[in-house]
Amino acid sequence: MAQQVGSRRSLIVSLILTVAISFGSLVATLSLGWGPKLGLDLAGGLSVVYQPTTHATSADLAEVVTILSNRVNGLGVSGAQVNLQGKNNVVVSVPGVKDARRILKLVGETAQLLFRPVICQVAEPVKGAKAVVKIPLCAPGYEWSTSNLGVTPNNSPSGFSSNQLAVDPYYTKIQTTKPAKDIKTNDVILPSLGQPGVRYLLGPAELTGQAIGKSLAQQDQLGAWVVNYTLTKTGSPLWDAVAKNSFHQALAIELDGIIQSAPLIQPTQSSFTSFAGSGQISGSFTESGAKDLAIAMEFGALPVRLQPLNILTVSPTLGHSSLIAGLGAGLVGLLLVLLYTILYYRALGLVIVTGLATTAALLWAIISALGHTALAPSFDLAGVTGIIVSIGITVDSYIVYFERLKDEARAGRSVRTSVDRGFRSAWRTVLAADTVSLLAAVLLYLIAVGDVRGFAFFLGLSTLMDVFITWYFTRPLVILLGRRSSSSTSALSMAAGLTPGVSAHE
Repeated sequence: MAQQVGSRRSLIVSLILTVAISFGSLVATLSLGWGPKLGLDLAGGLSVVYQPTTHATSADLAEVVTILSNRVNGLGVSGAQVNLQGKNNVVVSVPGVKDARRILKLVGETAQLLFRPVICQVAEPVKGAKAVVKIPLCAPGYEWSTSNLGVTPNNSPSGFSSNQLAVDPYYTKIQTTKPAKDIKTNDVILPSLGQPGVRYLLGPAELTGQAIGKSLAQQDQLGAWVVNYTLTKTGSPLWDAVAKNSFHQALAIELDGIIQSAPLIQPTQSSFTSFAGSGQISGSFTESGAKDLAIAMEFGALPVRLQPLNILTVSPTLGHSSLIAGLGAGLVGLLLVLLYTILYYRALGLVIVTGLATTAALLWAIISALGHTALAPSFDLAGVTGIIVSIGITVDSYIVYFERLKDEARAGRSVRTSVDRGFRSAWRTVLAADTVSLLAAVLLYLIAVGDVRGFAFFLGLSTLMDVFITWYFTRPLVILLGRRSSSSTSALSMAAGLTPGVSAHE
């Protein structure tokens, strides 16, 4: 790039294309309604610090980060981040959320999905009910066995008939199983989702959620929300074996100690047939409940239980105030810099103004476009700081060039000759300085976490913009102005901004 500057036509083409790309991109993003992906401190939202309740290895924590990242991304929110803090803490930041409680529940739950056979329905616990080490079995008349249920396929609207079994009253003195005792190899007593007071005694789990491949919340033909799922290649035959063993019996689907559904297995069929790798969970689901279950099923169970150490909710109003304060500080500083450069460099000061405007237009368009991808961190106060710092780097590039022009002018060369010679030597300095800044930003981005990465990312992006604008905008504009001002003696001319007393003539 340090070759002799090009012809007048190539300079004009470079200038026009750069302006067209920058402001065309800005207009395009504004017309699409795109904007930067704001972070937690600007958009408001939820930030939670979790800690494992038991010892967790580094592999466990890495799996936790992966699963939580998938969950928050599955919520459809942008800018969510999951990072490790220290040795054991996991930080989840979700900007722009409206229902913080739902997000908190969905992100932090263990999502332990188990398929357990239903032994019987049991009565509600009374005051003073106690936990027992070993839960006794139901009385024979209350068991949900094949003979007691008497499932018979027929032509009724439901497609089958069955016996309505009574609730075993013995269990009023036994508590519901606590989460810590909800072990897949034990019998448990668990409540049913959306049915207050309804509890079931369940046997040991016969299958886990690892058999689930994909899951999706949808509405059935009657408009009820259900979760349709597909099974993995290894999970499909295991599910068929479990379902066949529970044919015409109830199989409970448990998620984190709550029975999501306890359907009868193929009650409308007289004999068992394979599920062919897919199934459906039905129950008293709301839309959000079905979607939450689908996300938890698809993205798996956490290897360890988590407990929240610190929960921070930032209101959008506070975030907006922070944004206004940050931008206000940056604009005041920018205006002071621009005013000084115009007074000091005259016409060249206007080059800085137009150059910064072109850079800002292109940078806004790029940041807004990246906000619709997962490539860039969210734009928060750290990012605003990175942009403000980059303004100083950009202005330094102009000053390096302009001071080199002044050196050329002091040596007795004309403005026309100075702009041609000055850029070649100034470009090497600008490129070296921007390279150092870019390398620092890259290293900081790689080794840092959280907000610091946002600072590094936007600083690096702005530095790349400086290299691009310097070559394709500043260079041709200054050279063209230099050639036009060779006979100008105005106080605002380019020559006046260089060393006083130097003739503007060849």
